Order: sequence, then C-alpha cells, then structure tokens
Amino acid sequence: MTYHPKSEFLATIMARGFLADCTDLQELDERFHRDAVTGYIGFDLTATSLHIGNLVQIMLLRWMQKTGHRPITLMGGGTTKVGDPSGKDEMRKIISVDQINANADGIRRVFANYISYGDGRTDSPLVNNAEWLDELKYIEFLRDIGKHFTINRLLAFESVKSRLDREQALSFIEFNYMLLQAYDFLELYRRYGCILQMGGSDQWGNIVSGADLIRRVEGADAFGLTTPLVTRADGKKMGKSADGAVWLNEDMMSSYEFWQWWRNVADADVGKFLKMFTELPIDECERLGALGGSDINDAKILLANEVTGLCRGKAAATAAEATAREVFEKGGVGDDLPTLELAAGEVSDGISVVQLFVRTGLAKSGKDAKRLIAENGARLDDVLVTDAGQMIDAAALAAPIKLSAGKKRHALAKLAE
Repeated sequence: MTYHPKSEFLATIMARGFLADCTDLQELDERFHRDAVTGYIGFDLTATSLHIGNLVQIMLLRWMQKTGHRPITLMGGGTTKVGDPSGKDEMRKIISVDQINANADGIRRVFANYISYGDGRTDSPLVNNAEWLDELKYIEFLRDIGKHFTINRLLAFESVKSRLDREQALSFIEFNYMLLQAYDFLELYRRYGCILQMGGSDQWGNIVSGADLIRRVEGADAFGLTTPLVTRADGKKMGKSADGAVWLNEDMMSSYEFWQWWRNVADADVGKFLKMFTELPIDECERLGALGGSDINDAKILLANEVTGLCRGKAAATAAEATAREVFEKGGVGDDLPTLELAAGEVSDGISVVQLFVRTGLAKSGKDAKRLIAENGARLDDVLVTDAGQMIDAAALAAPIKLSAGKKRHALAKLAE
C-alpha cells in the first residue's frame, strides 16, 4: 500500500523521487506535520568542489528549508581525516588538514546558493564536525560510545561486508568511521535538537547506527532517511561525464560546460531530472518529460537553465544559453565558451593543434587529441583538422580561435591581452 504523507516536506520529496528508505516513515511524517524538524546531511571534504551527484542531497536540504524546517549542512572536517569506506573498493588517501580546510571553503560557496544561513528559525547552521571530533579523548570515547557497538554488527554492514568479501583491505582507521558518524548524529542531537539524518542509500547502516546510539544514550527517538542511487538512462551514476566529474564550482567547471551537460542529457532523463533538480511543479515536469521529437530539446534547455540558475545564478544561465545559441544555431564563437589564454612567449615559435586541444581540455592527452583528429572529430573555426602536425602561429591567435571536439564540445584559444 502506498503511503500518503500529511507533511509538506515528505509529500514533496516522495513525489519528486527522493525517498529510498526511512526508519519509521509514519512517525517521522507526524513529526514533520506537527513540529519544525531539524535534520542534517554530512559532506566529507575530499575535493574543493562537490559534483552533481551531490545535488540530490543538496536539493533535499533545500526542500527541507523551503517547507519550514531547519537543515544542517555538516562539514566533515573531522571524518575526512579518517575516510568513509562506504561504496569504496580501496582505502582513501589521507588528506592534509590544510587541504581539508581549503576544500571546506570551496564547498561552502555552493551551499550558499541553495540554503539560507543565519540565526532564524529555519536558517541553517553550517557546522564542522572537527569542532568535537578533534577534541575527543579516545579512551573516553571508546568507553562511552564504543560500548554501544558490537563487532558482529559492524561486520554485517554492507560497506564493510562487500570489502571483506572481495578480500580488499579495510583499515582500522576506516573501521572507526562508522562510530564517528554515529557520534556526529548524537552530538547534533545534543547541540541542535537534530532528530533526522539523511544521506544516500549507501549510508543506511551508518545512519541507523546513529539513530540507535541516540536511543541508547539519550533515550530519545531519532530517524534516518535515505535517497536512491540516481542513475542516468544509460545506467551510469550521476556526477560523471565522459571527461570526468561534473563539478558544481565555477572554478572547477565553467558555467557553459555545466549548462551544456544538462542540455545534453538523454531524452528519457528529462522528466526525472526536472523533478529532482528544479523547483518546477510536478505536473509541468511530467508534461515536459513526455515531449517527443524536437520539442524535448526545449525541455532540455529549460532544465539546463533552471539547474544552472540555482547553482551558478540566473546571469550565468542566461549567458550560457546565449553562447550555446551563438555556437550551435548561428555558427558563431560565443562569449561564454571556456577560453585558453596564451602568453606571447608561449607561441613565439607557434603551438601545435594537438597541444591546443589538450590545453583547452577538449582532449585528455596528446594521444587522445591525435585520435580525435584521425577520426575527423576536430575542427578549428568550424574547419576540419586533418593534420595532427599542424602549427598555429601567434598571428592566428590574435583573434579567438574556436576549437571543436565533435558537435557538442567547444572552447576558445587566444593571445592574452
């Protein structure tokens, strides 16, 4: 039997495809219906930017705030020093504290586009678990928290079991991660009255452990909610492209490239992605997702504009769309294309077309660029490149040159002013 929630938050996220599992859906619905609920999601600081795979969680926090509740974005400054084994085939590399702090600064910029921070009733506190984890006294932690966990139970977690089944190393430091994440939930309950932890489906065991720890230590109810693994129509995970991660930060991926990724999603993904990553009404998302033929392209442009507008701002979305129209419909250059600026000294003897494709990011390596040329996929100013040894001199770069890899990926190269 399908459950019909009373609370606006759960009704919204269920209709939009955000719910995979919940520890007690009916009781949690009652809490959301009756009170303002505080819930959190933790983000480890393993890179200077999150990618679009993290947008599921960010949108979940946004909807929580928009429906009158208080979301907490928990920065994993402490847990990142350990490494989450969930969904990983090998040990994570240990990251320096300076790098972790730099990553926190980069990630914080994205959250501010989606979530309101401050001291209001539904404003989000931006919290870093290093505040308490860095101060832990290990013996006291083992005595007070470790006693609530059994090795039997930890070994039964899918994140641990799958690693052991494949005879892949699981370090003792990673093994501790589960205790630390549970302790985070307890600490947030004590500090902020947080009763809900949310996360991806691979976090189910960790989330349940935290809720159970609160029950054991504080005698209080706490809840867990997970989102499904979001895949594209081709079966691949969200967050990746053929050329790597699709980053949320401008300094990691230009707004034009970000916009283009959404513009080029598969027809079958349009309706689902509109529901999950925009705030358009459900009926409109379904109508747009059901379009066929050339009409679906208009829906994709709307998807790209809505997602880019939320993540990068309306001006970035408008500029990206204008550039796309200039490049694809009018055969022009476009002002917002990723641009490589070359110093005059770098091209005094010319630069090879292969290097241009590599340095603009349109090819991963010289070998990749040569293969692109051999397969008739490389163009300069819309003219097919047939010679991998072709050299471009400084005079040719006085005005921007448009490089194209296939029909959808473009960049500019020019002399620095």
